[in-house]
Amino acid sequence: MSECTHDCSSCNADCSSRDMRVPANAMSSVKRVIAVVSGKGGVGKSTVTASLAVAMARKGRKVAILDADITGPSIPTAFGIHEKATGSDAGIDPAVTAGGIKLMSLNLLTANETDPVVWRGPVNAGVVTQFWQEVVWGDVDYMFVDMPPGTGDVPLTVFQSLPVDGIIVVTSPQDLVSMIVTKAVNMAKMMDIPVLGLVENYSYFQCPDCGKKHAIFGDSHLEKVAMELEIPVLAQLPIDPSLAAAFDTGKIEQVERNYLEDVAARLDG
Repeated sequence: MSECTHDCSSCNADCSSRDMRVPANAMSSVKRVIAVVSGKGGVGKSTVTASLAVAMARKGRKVAILDADITGPSIPTAFGIHEKATGSDAGIDPAVTAGGIKLMSLNLLTANETDPVVWRGPVNAGVVTQFWQEVVWGDVDYMFVDMPPGTGDVPLTVFQSLPVDGIIVVTSPQDLVSMIVTKAVNMAKMMDIPVLGLVENYSYFQCPDCGKKHAIFGDSHLEKVAMELEIPVLAQLPIDPSLAAAFDTGKIEQVERNYLEDVAARLDG
């Protein structure tokens, strides 16, 4: 075997030292990158991403969100951001929310928010890489990457190209939770990415009158799965109509009760 030149771009060798990460914009300094993933859609992953970013920003940290869900971007909606992105010779300027959170999403670049994205997987993945390289993020303590569901091209590109410090897996109560979570966890392990923990959304509905908790989607199996995978449960979140309404109307930063404050404190500890 010839001596390694450390130029992975022109090498087809199968070696553990291969590093495919791409550099961030020259005017960006991102300390930690945390990807928020889910094995399937419809589990409230983007709501968890937005809420976690808000919780971290309230701790005084400099926060950014990279919306990697190219075909279903919703992060700008959660923060009430509808204007288009601008840029200069230095790169693309991220949008900034009322609370100071920087974000970039494909919805900030398309002519209309309702324009469909009908690109093949590699093109979607390339856009995510461009967000990392071409957006002038500036100084960021925590960047949260809102991933598309599943284990396709975009998650693979994020894990290979960005310096991901760890992932948070979002799920919901259902019989398939073990298989779905295990797939996401196994992909992270294959890519040598630490799994920081599990967040179960829609765990229960708490009656506002009597305070009793009702398991609308059935009993949770998360603790058992977490024990088998040796991964901590970070939070089990309730069904909260007010939170959903805040997300849909762009007022996620105005929600007084943030269910992920303890998770933010744990990550920042």
